[in-house]
Amino acid sequence: MNTKKRLYLNMEEVEQVAKSIEIDLNSRFDLMILPGLTDVHVHLREPGFSYKETIKTGTLAAAAGGFTKILSMPNLDPVPDSREHLDIQLDIIEKDACVHVYPYGAITKGEKGEALADLEDIAKDVIAFTDDGRGVMSDDLMREAMIKAKELGKLVVAHCEDENFPRESSEAEFKQLARDLQLVRETGCAYHMCHVSTKESVELIRQAKAEGLDVTCETAPHYLVFSKETIEDHGRFKMNPPIKYEEDRQALLEALKDGTIDMIATDHAPHSAEEKAGGMAGAAYGIVGLETAFPVLYTHLVEKNVITLDRLIQLLTIEPNERFGLDTPDLEKMEEFSIWDLAEEYEVDPEEFLTMGRSTPFDGMKVKGRCLATVCGGKVVYRR
Repeated sequence: MNTKKRLYLNMEEVEQVAKSIEIDLNSRFDLMILPGLTDVHVHLREPGFSYKETIKTGTLAAAAGGFTKILSMPNLDPVPDSREHLDIQLDIIEKDACVHVYPYGAITKGEKGEALADLEDIAKDVIAFTDDGRGVMSDDLMREAMIKAKELGKLVVAHCEDENFPRESSEAEFKQLARDLQLVRETGCAYHMCHVSTKESVELIRQAKAEGLDVTCETAPHYLVFSKETIEDHGRFKMNPPIKYEEDRQALLEALKDGTIDMIATDHAPHSAEEKAGGMAGAAYGIVGLETAFPVLYTHLVEKNVITLDRLIQLLTIEPNERFGLDTPDLEKMEEFSIWDLAEEYEVDPEEFLTMGRSTPFDGMKVKGRCLATVCGGKVVYRR
């Protein structure tokens, strides 16, 4: 079986696989096996902030959401901006991760935007370079980073946020994106934009692709489901970039369908309960998303005929793997997959999460699709 031709296994095949890994199907009738999903934007918080999340709890949450590959952001302590700092993270991944974790390296030292990190020293053990959490404000420093990343054969992955504009504004995002795309024209760097949230960014990416630039982008489930008109004054709706207007949401949905947006990532960013208290004004930026991503997207995009199931799997597996140089699981080998009951309907309950974070905009939402088991490296890493 070639996963490029066939993206999932049907009920009869699921029954055979379930027996082999001792999963009781309990008369479920709408099951599928999907290739392990890939999330290119995850904050695992360790080292440095293990009161929010650890590599162990974060990867367990990933497995519970059907993810077998996750890319870990560098806003840690210490920041992985040198060999010494990166090795601390790699040692914990080796010890505690139950799915594949590919760390990013920082673009600048300490993610402070003042001097380049030791890019060459860490290049062979990081998936790409990013200062996610903040934009690189200096044009010269970003140009230098792009030139070096191209030499090293690595992507520059950008959190686009121009600090000259209010964070809540669309300009904060698309103005820096426009700057970055001009630098891509100058340097020929391979570039990926994080969490697209505005219609202007969509159009800039669309134009860049038509121009032939080596550019891709992601969006996140919350930008596809909610708009500024539908959210509440609650910390569970506060993330960076903030949710925009309905016209932006519609532009994102169109971009999913026409291929302008290449993939969907969660931007899973757990915080403590205290940090998420106080409403929109007082809460920290960031929500959790690993355990809700597929059910929310299946419910709101596939069930509502916005996109097909095949397209959703492409957005969550094939395209992220291709962009970041990772292998897409071969279902014929049965080494990396998840089993889903697509008929089960339930309300999202954060108290059932395996992540340490509990703040999600999907709290209480009715969704369809329950992950029953996940296999990674030929081992069952999650069993409901």
